[in-house]
Amino acid sequence: MSTQNGLATAWTKTQLLGEMVMFRHTLFAFPFALVGAFMAARGLPDLRQLFWICLAVLGARNGANGLNRLVDKEIDAKNPRTKDRHLPVGLVKRKEAILLVLACFAILVIATYMIKPFFVLLLPIPMLLFVVYSYTKRFTWLCHLILGAAVAGAPVGAWIAVAGTLELPALILGTAVALWVAGFDVIYGTLDVEFDRKEALFSIPAVFGIPRALQISTGMHVLSIAFLCSLYGFLPLGYLYLVGLLAVTSLLVYEHLIVSPTQLGQVKIAAYNVNEIVAPIFMVFVIADLLL
Repeated sequence: MSTQNGLATAWTKTQLLGEMVMFRHTLFAFPFALVGAFMAARGLPDLRQLFWICLAVLGARNGANGLNRLVDKEIDAKNPRTKDRHLPVGLVKRKEAILLVLACFAILVIATYMIKPFFVLLLPIPMLLFVVYSYTKRFTWLCHLILGAAVAGAPVGAWIAVAGTLELPALILGTAVALWVAGFDVIYGTLDVEFDRKEALFSIPAVFGIPRALQISTGMHVLSIAFLCSLYGFLPLGYLYLVGLLAVTSLLVYEHLIVSPTQLGQVKIAAYNVNEIVAPIFMVFVIADLLL
């Protein structure tokens, strides 16, 4: 009986930790990491490499999010929108969150080593981005782009893991992903304008106002699609890639249509729900195109 209770408690704690780091939002980075791997291979990558790439992305993304939750604990406790998050209310203890972050980053290091030991020497670059991003809202409205750059490390890192080198198309893909993430993060930031201004925190909506912020977000997504279109000239891509690109463009257009300065009720749907399917849809079409 005690064993069953122990397992139930462990499972409950695992669920809470997963909720704290918003594990489902791995959907933002994970599919693009696979896109980077398949594009680098111009087809099917080595399956062993693919396994370790997936593990590295899972460790990096969830470790980075856990770190962000730890750094923002006091801010989250003050914000009416985030005051009920796991750390502020005590559902997850600080020690438990620290152990999770360390475990995730350990997975990242091990997976990177298994891909190629030399690549471990490159890990300070994404780790620096993870740490810096967690503090950026305290001093710059560029926080959205730094978040985008951190997520862009998934496809760029996967590309390097497969190709063994950094190529121009990898940078183009990474830039597209960074702008895509920054764009929907700006939309999400409209929910905290009053709080950010009160607490002297920086974001594009807080600094430039909601109408201008939504225009900036639109511009970021237009540029993101433009960079993805340009990949067609660098890689052996066919009509399925273009169909996937059209689907992604349609979703982003819809995302911007349901949000306006006077209508912010759909912000969470636009920023999160829509974008949770953008990357998986794009991934499916890219992989199908490269394989077929």
